[in-house]
Amino acid sequence: MTHASTIRKRGYHHGSLREALVQVTLELIQTEGPEGFTLSKAARKAGVTPAAVYRHFSGRDNLLTECAREGYASFAECLADAYGDGQPCPRAAFAAMGEAYLSFMFNNPGYYVAMYESGIPQDRTPELAEAAGAAHAVLERAAADLSRRLPPEKRQPIKLVSAHIRALSHGVAQLFVRGDLKDHPSLTPEEVLKSGVGTYLRGLGVIPQD
Repeated sequence: MTHASTIRKRGYHHGSLREALVQVTLELIQTEGPEGFTLSKAARKAGVTPAAVYRHFSGRDNLLTECAREGYASFAECLADAYGDGQPCPRAAFAAMGEAYLSFMFNNPGYYVAMYESGIPQDRTPELAEAAGAAHAVLERAAADLSRRLPPEKRQPIKLVSAHIRALSHGVAQLFVRGDLKDHPSLTPEEVLKSGVGTYLRGLGVIPQD
């Protein structure tokens, strides 16, 4: 991320202030939470006047929305890169995507807050909805590839399977981000997710029982 000290030392070309405001907002909501975030704080951290902020964002929620949109776009790219074309097999690619899911959430706490804890709905703007939909589409594609291992009459709706996997993945990430499992230091997020998803997929019949 771009630090405020660096931001203050440079001038802004058209459009660069917009990106700088996104970066300082990600820093602010990571350290102070979305409740403590204001446009005035973003302006001060970026070294500009509040009036300059309003030339790019009409309000607090608009700036948070752009942070979330950028986060979902990066998240979708991360998941797609991890899953690739489903090789060497859908199950292995699915596992790689699960690890990428966790890695993104842990390595991008500002995006995590903007996407999931800022109170900004995914359909607030068409651009945000499109970015979030792209991330969900990767999960749906992976679920569809796995489901092809079952006879058609035994397949669950793809969106339902994808939603279940997303809930499992996000739940594990949230537990570790918030430190809810700190009393169990031997557990890793990757192990917890692998176990949970494995149990779910075995229940569907997608992978064989142990």
